[in-house]
Amino acid sequence: MLDPVLNLFFPPLCQICRERRASAAQGYVCGDCWSGVRFIAPPFCHRCGLPYDGEIIGDFQCENCKDLDFAFSSARSAVRANALILDVIHRYKYNAALWFEPFLADLLLRQALPVLRAERWDFIVPVPLHATKLREREFNQAARLAARLGAAAGLRVDESLVARLKPTNTQTALSRPERAANVADAFEFCGGERLRGQRVVLFDDVLTTGATTDACARALLKGGAGEVCVWTLARAQS
Repeated sequence: MLDPVLNLFFPPLCQICRERRASAAQGYVCGDCWSGVRFIAPPFCHRCGLPYDGEIIGDFQCENCKDLDFAFSSARSAVRANALILDVIHRYKYNAALWFEPFLADLLLRQALPVLRAERWDFIVPVPLHATKLREREFNQAARLAARLGAAAGLRVDESLVARLKPTNTQTALSRPERAANVADAFEFCGGERLRGQRVVLFDDVLTTGATTDACARALLKGGAGEVCVWTLARAQS
């Protein structure tokens, strides 16, 4: 039902290569471009989800995590943040290319749903934007994707528990220490009542060093969460 309406404004053409046909239901991504996606499969760090190539048997913790005290218990991502994925996410976030959302949601659900259904979590919290950035973008990409994940997994999505107190600089060009300093004290638990040990899935679009999700997880733990795990759409190199 959506395709005929959108096709009035957008040709049924892949919005990545602009050569092959792709429908609105496909997020305007053709099969050839779709094949450029790299799903994350073992082996990966059981703490931060960083994928590794080669033969590693069993759970392991990467060198990046050994000296870090993350507030979240674990982090998982659906796909590697290669050039294709980062381009789509950038256009989705900053250019309001919402036609990519079915494509991005499909990648997330393929990986996250089997894991979340096998575990017991109480609800999902998307990493919030500061009010200034929310006004600029007019939507929170993490909240939109979290809503799709929550609907598929049967988990409530709660955007009211954590607030972003300051409009932090973009993390893209910052080093690991700079990223941590940039988001230090950036989040605050603002639920009306303290949580009672609930297990929370914290969701964001991309994880690089884990600084943002760590700061947000600390706010949830201070608010009474019993455990916080992280799911992101994409995992970039730290």
